[in-house]
Amino acid sequence: MEQGHGAGQREQAQRRAQEAGLAAARLTAEGVRAVALTWVDVAGLTRVKVVPTTRLAQVAAYGVGMSPVFDVYLVDDSVTTSPHIGGPDGDLRLIPDLDRLTVLAAQPGWAWAPADRFEQSGRPHTACQRQFARRMTERAAERGIGLRMGFETEWVVDPPLAGPAYGMARIVERSQYVGDVLGALEAQGVEVLQIHPEYTPGQFEVSVAPADPVGAADLAVLVRETIRAVSLQHGLTPWFGPVIDPEGVGNGAHLHLSLWQDGRNLCRGGDGPSGMTATSESFLAGVLDALPALLAIGAPSPASYLRLAPSRWAGAFQCWGPENREAALRFVPGPPGAEDAANAEVKSFDPAANPYLVTGAVIAAGLAGVDAGLRLPDPVAGDPVNAEGARRLPGSLPEAVDHFMESATLREALGDALFEAIVAVRQGDTKLFDGRTPREIAEATRGRY
Repeated sequence: MEQGHGAGQREQAQRRAQEAGLAAARLTAEGVRAVALTWVDVAGLTRVKVVPTTRLAQVAAYGVGMSPVFDVYLVDDSVTTSPHIGGPDGDLRLIPDLDRLTVLAAQPGWAWAPADRFEQSGRPHTACQRQFARRMTERAAERGIGLRMGFETEWVVDPPLAGPAYGMARIVERSQYVGDVLGALEAQGVEVLQIHPEYTPGQFEVSVAPADPVGAADLAVLVRETIRAVSLQHGLTPWFGPVIDPEGVGNGAHLHLSLWQDGRNLCRGGDGPSGMTATSESFLAGVLDALPALLAIGAPSPASYLRLAPSRWAGAFQCWGPENREAALRFVPGPPGAEDAANAEVKSFDPAANPYLVTGAVIAAGLAGVDAGLRLPDPVAGDPVNAEGARRLPGSLPEAVDHFMESATLREALGDALFEAIVAVRQGDTKLFDGRTPREIAEATRGRY
């Protein structure tokens, strides 16, 4: 949507309405009655407005209302406030991205589209997380850098499964379920790279093909809600919280990323560590340097720090290493000849995070590293808990928020309104769970995401 008023804005609304009208006719012919328009709030919860398919054209042109106060909702749906956002006044317009419109295979009669949020005037909402991710993607493109990103999705099904971690026994026991998850994702055009049982009883992980940063965040939402729908069809409850049992291994939402320029993967073919180019090294060094602050975005819940423990492949130490699954930043060189395969994995993030905030903030941190010409420290081999001088990442949400508040890079990238909303929500969630036991925190949050 263009800023301001006038003929240009009206013409754009008319074009969207025409496009949506054609899409609505196609959806109606396929038996689709309703369209879910989603966005993800600062607390990491996917919010929705549902419109009948017959109203899609009108909604695409002018949006559907949503209060800006949702930017300061806490994980339990209570409300805090921030210097720029709070209170019952005002309204925003949710505009669906019709390029992402998807018929939902596991919810017959339904379709889905992610939404951008705009002011009534037509200007982009200053705290729209999806448009923040897009701005950072465009900022990277201005420097000639393209990014491909992808999230791993981990979840635990209840009742849990028998059998060993990564064991075929779990697949046999839930073969129809896993097959239906695959089938629904494939029917929606989602390219699945792999799916397998994970460490915790009842835990699975699915990885999908990389996309542009905004597209990767969209896919994270679509994949999770597809898993939720298929699970419920099978009489299973899916838990996406950072921890299910505070004594066990939690759910991660690891972010994979690679940098591209003129069709070349900058994560390989260079003279830097593990064969990365200088640009790739500086970008990853910027991400690694900013990780204590980035945790306020990528590990945003008090429950996140029950997961972020040493020796659990959670990335609890601020270090990097080639194929080191205990390092916060794992570098994946990929097999010889596989140009697309070289990438980096940020392991410290979990499913409580808003994926649009994650992709945008990681880009901002990485570009700061490129601008500063940062270089990676020496890699760490083995478990960092045994490495001399290895630095632990923040062990609590308040500690991460302190680092976040000191980050001029993230404040500039996010803008004051979104930055302060993040601080307010993190402080509110901290107070919400103050004095709770680890088990109480896990039980209160595991089903919220």
